[in-house]
Amino acid sequence: MDVKRSFKGIIFLLVTCQISYLWATPNTMQNEKPNIIWINCEDIGPHLGAYGDDFAITPNLDALAKEGIVFNRAYATAPICSPSRSALITGRYATSLGTQHLRSDIERPEFIKTLPEILKKEGYFTSNYSKSDYNFDHDGLYDYWAQDTFPWRNRKGDQPFFSYFVYGNTHEGSVNHTENWKKNTKDLDTSFFHDPAKAPIPPYHPKSDVFKNLWAHYYDNISNLDQFVGKILEGLEADGLKENTIVFFFSDHGPGLPRYKRWLYSSGLHVPFLMYIPEKYRKSKGVSAGTVNNELVSFVDFVPTVLDLVDAPIPETIEGNAIFDDNYVPREYVFGARSRADNMYDMARAVIDDRYIYVRNYRPELPYIQTGFIFSDKKESFADLHRRYHAGALPAQAERMYEAKPPEELYDLRNDPYELENLANLPEFKEKVEQYRNTLHKWILEYRDTGFLPEAEYMLRSKESTPYEMAHDPKEYPLKEILKAAELVGYKDISAIKTAMENEDSGVRYWGLIASKASELPSEEFMSLWERLLNDPSPAVQITAAEYILMEKDNAKAIEVLAKWVQDERGWLALQAARSIELVGERAKPLVPILKDVLKEKSGNVSEKVPYKDFMFSAFISWSVKYALHNCGEEVDLTR
Repeated sequence: MDVKRSFKGIIFLLVTCQISYLWATPNTMQNEKPNIIWINCEDIGPHLGAYGDDFAITPNLDALAKEGIVFNRAYATAPICSPSRSALITGRYATSLGTQHLRSDIERPEFIKTLPEILKKEGYFTSNYSKSDYNFDHDGLYDYWAQDTFPWRNRKGDQPFFSYFVYGNTHEGSVNHTENWKKNTKDLDTSFFHDPAKAPIPPYHPKSDVFKNLWAHYYDNISNLDQFVGKILEGLEADGLKENTIVFFFSDHGPGLPRYKRWLYSSGLHVPFLMYIPEKYRKSKGVSAGTVNNELVSFVDFVPTVLDLVDAPIPETIEGNAIFDDNYVPREYVFGARSRADNMYDMARAVIDDRYIYVRNYRPELPYIQTGFIFSDKKESFADLHRRYHAGALPAQAERMYEAKPPEELYDLRNDPYELENLANLPEFKEKVEQYRNTLHKWILEYRDTGFLPEAEYMLRSKESTPYEMAHDPKEYPLKEILKAAELVGYKDISAIKTAMENEDSGVRYWGLIASKASELPSEEFMSLWERLLNDPSPAVQITAAEYILMEKDNAKAIEVLAKWVQDERGWLALQAARSIELVGERAKPLVPILKDVLKEKSGNVSEKVPYKDFMFSAFISWSVKYALHNCGEEVDLTR
């Protein structure tokens, strides 16, 4: 036997095999990667059969739950859509990115990548069904914008895919408008409709026929959603892809009804979350079918969890955790944020653990139901609430929605699931409140919450970079000092408030100004400082000072300030002025000619649905301008 020839033959065979492996491995590995489907419905809570809700009719989702995992404690990071979806698609808190307001158009750093961008680099085909709505540009994120329920059929060969569905027929517009509900459920089998007489009504809603119908419609929409989910799952089965596809089902926040959507309570943040993992991927992650997970899960955990499931690297800047990772440490807390919604400003932050929710209201003087378009009679739920409120016929818990908020709130979710009894001021909960207060502060500082600057201020400070980068620069954003000033809100420390209003940083001055109004102190204590701040370098401070002065008396300089900024071309700046003008009422009369010009300038691309240049700042500014004109005795259409 020729040993040399035999040895050379073995070497040749090994080299050939190695080359074949190198050529084959990428495709082989690609084929082994699981497909990912996200089904994100709008505006529902955990009102499914899988969560023990006997009123729900959700056979497809209940079947998915039996094959998968039911997460009992999943929470949105905001009680409204675009900030929630920003967190979902980036794995970062919207407050970190500056995307916490509904709606905005924020620049993000080049190094902050979204889930579809990361998956593309891993060889995935990416698709989006219905909408993005992330508060930043979505161009280039997806390979295919789907109009059908089987978008994976447009990929090349057996390329792995990520399909993101957003189902909109459960949105508050379909609950609050009977015509929309009829249109969206016209093909729903009669057996899936719900009897209004049997609808469960929470204690903060009147047991009126209106609310019985609203809740029945809400559940009808969920049944319709269930049929949509069934179609997707049937398509997977028909294409032989079910055992290669991981499915996430979740809502973007709580139900689209008062005291849920936009409310920073568990009612607005607690969402259904079901996950199906095929058998061949379960063992490596130590999960079983038909299980219940009681750990706290946040929306910022979704991106790292997907990347872990597909064995892709997780960027260091991700702010969530991969929930099946070997080194995963269960969360002790999840966090939520309430910021501007449409044209209405508010600000609160929340901490939730396995039993309690703590809420810090930084604008406690503002009731949850503020006056204006988004809480108007245009929605059937608010029309009924307003009618009963003015007649003195609301339940006590419903009346609270019209009142100023306490600076701090604490609710025992185990014994008080409807969050009715605020424990924050009870002596026996003093230490617990301090614990959550400290936990919240730590989170705000660690993740550089941009919301402690007014929107116009952080947009101006970040004009040379991005809000995220600005917020991570301590010189640009001295957050610790600003947060200290924000904590003055709701408390009567006149000396500290005045000192804050004279600070060199505009963020500190802003919170001193807010505290001077929100702490229920005499306006004469601060009037001279407010008047001085009309000349502040910060437009946001000027506008706020002008608003507070005009709430007390006529002032030509304050009118001049609001006139200047409401005409500014930067929507996020003009909107703050427009909302302030709306709130000061009849004292805005000198501005009527300017407001009419602004309204005309914001109109355009007139359609049946949106008679404004865009459904963002043009619409929001117009809503406030219309209400301001109405307050000044002008005839305007307040219905759109």
